Amino acid sequence: MPADLSHARTHRHAFTYMNPRVREGLNAVSRRSMLKAGLAGVGGLTLPELLRVRAQAAASGRPMSRNKSVILLWMAGGPSHVDMWDPKPDAPSGYRGPFKTIPTKLPGVHLCEHLPRQAALMDKLTIIRSMDCRGSNHQPNTVMQTANVRAEPRTNPEAKMYPGFASIVARHRGPSAAGMPPAVHLNVRDRTHFAWAGYLGQQYNPFVGDNVSKLFQLPGELTMDRLRNRQTLAQQMDALRRDVDNSGAVEALDRFGQQAFDLVAGGAAQEAFDLSKEPQRVVERYGPHDWARQALLARRLVERGVSYVTLDLSNHSASGTWDTHGDNIPPYGGIWNGLRPLLPVFDHLFSTLINDLGERGLLDDVLVIAMGEFGRTPEIGTQGSTDGRNHWPYVSSITLAGGGFRHGQVIGATDRFGGQIAERALTPGDLAATIFHHLGVPVDVTYEDHQRRPRFVVEHGEPIRELV
Repeated sequence: MPADLSHARTHRHAFTYMNPRVREGLNAVSRRSMLKAGLAGVGGLTLPELLRVRAQAAASGRPMSRNKSVILLWMAGGPSHVDMWDPKPDAPSGYRGPFKTIPTKLPGVHLCEHLPRQAALMDKLTIIRSMDCRGSNHQPNTVMQTANVRAEPRTNPEAKMYPGFASIVARHRGPSAAGMPPAVHLNVRDRTHFAWAGYLGQQYNPFVGDNVSKLFQLPGELTMDRLRNRQTLAQQMDALRRDVDNSGAVEALDRFGQQAFDLVAGGAAQEAFDLSKEPQRVVERYGPHDWARQALLARRLVERGVSYVTLDLSNHSASGTWDTHGDNIPPYGGIWNGLRPLLPVFDHLFSTLINDLGERGLLDDVLVIAMGEFGRTPEIGTQGSTDGRNHWPYVSSITLAGGGFRHGQVIGATDRFGGQIAERALTPGDLAATIFHHLGVPVDVTYEDHQRRPRFVVEHGEPIRELV
């Protein structure tokens, strides 16, 4: 540890000046606002739609596996690969950073000293150290969640229209159980941390899972008894559509729409979102941190039929908590005061989630991915900071577990400084193809843009051969 950082234990940690108890981002304070925020995605959760999607897949000779799902732990801001999953202890001091390394369960593989639980699970994990993130930026975080290098809204006005993985899954797979949304976004402090449906249409936007209890309170005169009355159902749902300002979030009721209100009128989704139904010992195992509680919620959702859950591991609504530019560049913090407090929290929630899925017999069905939008510069102390690292889209590391894939391996490598890919370069398209392979979504399906031109959901990529 550098001598000038030896006193840092007495400093405030990175969350202090991020006002962790102050709500930010999307504050849906009214029932109307909650409906507008949460009912996006209702069109994709009906039982007839689910059966239709599965019938189409079977007719094409590519039937979908049941109960497959994905949990994406989204580390908005860009986690430092050099200080976490791809340490360089032999690099010069201006590159290697302040953390020591520890051995893992996989011989010859070392991780950061602050990830001991992941080190013990390495036989169940895969670390990709050679993900090419060129083109990716943050706010909005779309390239790595869409597998499209053109999906960078700061340079391409069309970028927001490229659908995210979650919405593609909602359209071409649906949920594994009726009455559940196909895709859910959790911890939506800032919508720009997520990719949305774009060209697919708002009905395939992931369900916003924050403040869910208010979503299940029906507005005004819309009672359960009246909903159950088939003679007034259409009239009441028309009123509900007007209440969300004709935003397109609720599609017209048709023969696939009878169960579109099951999320509100039924009990399956309500039960899934209710952590009070979870045994206290399990709640205590995950712990009190908000990220950990939401990881538990993600497990409940996939266990009950949601196909794709994205959990934003952020504590503020700026560019993301993992954007560790430097201790003297607030609100980000640097490697010591910014990243160091995050790692034990992440290590605990990630390992607890993997172990919990394994003990429940779900790990082969649930693919867990931890990643951000890019890595960090190999040089430390950039931008005039004391110990920060700037954005680095040339390479990043990501970690995967579960999904029935072959694990206990490291794929790819970087050079001695961690700045360039040295072997086995992989792209967001390769990651997307791997995700869709797991979920049974064909990579040759298309969607139409505004000019009705067909676009492939994966334009350049194939399933990662070391995994499948």
